[in-house]
Amino acid sequence: MSFAFLGGGSFGTAMANLAAKNGCDATLWVRDKRTVKSLHKTRINKKYLPNHKLDERLKFSHDLKTAVAGVDVIFVAVPSSAFREMLTNIKPFITHQAVVSLTKGMEKETFAMMSDIIQEVLPEVNFGVMSGPNLAVEIMDNMPTATVIASASEPLRKAVQTALHSAFFRVFASSDIKGVELGGALKNIYAIAMGMAAAYDVGENTKAMLLTRALAEMSRFGVAVGADPLTFLGLSGVGDLYATCSSVLSRNYRIGYMLGQGISLEHAIKKLGQTAEGVNTILQVHSRAKALGIYMPITHALHAVLYENKSALGVALNLMETGFRSDVEFVLPHDESNVRLSHEFSEVLKTSANAKPKDEIQSSDMP
Repeated sequence: MSFAFLGGGSFGTAMANLAAKNGCDATLWVRDKRTVKSLHKTRINKKYLPNHKLDERLKFSHDLKTAVAGVDVIFVAVPSSAFREMLTNIKPFITHQAVVSLTKGMEKETFAMMSDIIQEVLPEVNFGVMSGPNLAVEIMDNMPTATVIASASEPLRKAVQTALHSAFFRVFASSDIKGVELGGALKNIYAIAMGMAAAYDVGENTKAMLLTRALAEMSRFGVAVGADPLTFLGLSGVGDLYATCSSVLSRNYRIGYMLGQGISLEHAIKKLGQTAEGVNTILQVHSRAKALGIYMPITHALHAVLYENKSALGVALNLMETGFRSDVEFVLPHDESNVRLSHEFSEVLKTSANAKPKDEIQSSDMP
């Protein structure tokens, strides 16, 4: 089988290299002609993977028609902001090819997922999305990794498994396109939050709390827009969330860390030099959650810090003081009774604080 990988970033390069190592006919398309010449000469992606040699069988091209014409599957690994344009550009060359999105994000201002854009621009193609805890450098280092290919087409799922499955890279299959795609997009929000928390040198308790509450938010949002809640317990959900929130290799984590150090958002993005999808995803999900009435306090707090000039510390303290809730609320909607309970208990605390303690219990809190 033959495969084209569109996008010369770290992940697109890593996936193309994996397919070539598996003996597939694989072509990596890169926009810049000079970069393609450098790749042919050195077989190193100097900008994104400077310490890794690419497989000798991997082909390179800067010509879209040459890259995609006649292949079996096209993998698209460009930023979400360029995804629609890329599909429009390859449309004249589409005959029988299937399309798989490797992009984790949402289109700015439309809230469209990449699968939505594929169906709009190329309604006739078989398509899928791939997502999981997949840090490109670790994949290139042959560290055991797994991912999920989601598609309604079983032949496409098997084709992707054929291309990428190896001794170090396991490809699982799913039919829940929306859930797999949302997991990959939403986790970027919380990676920014975790990066900020790390900059404040928080403890493991705080990190565990943030990770758990993030998963609750992701699942609530996913269920509200039609995803299978169980998908968020898999690789594309909690798996990707954990990897992105715990690794300095994560672009969104690094953005959050710089923000926590007091660096402005604009400067942090410039310093990163790569796309951090979570910055845009916060805007999209904040707006959509408000419109749908989905309880997502961490997302709203990040929006307040990034786009409303609110103090990160003040917002964090407010989050800690907000309401009493059930611990396990994986897909539960926000229950207004929690707000009422919080108010009632606050009144009890105020009354207790104003009351004079009895002599016999003044000296100890032990029974």
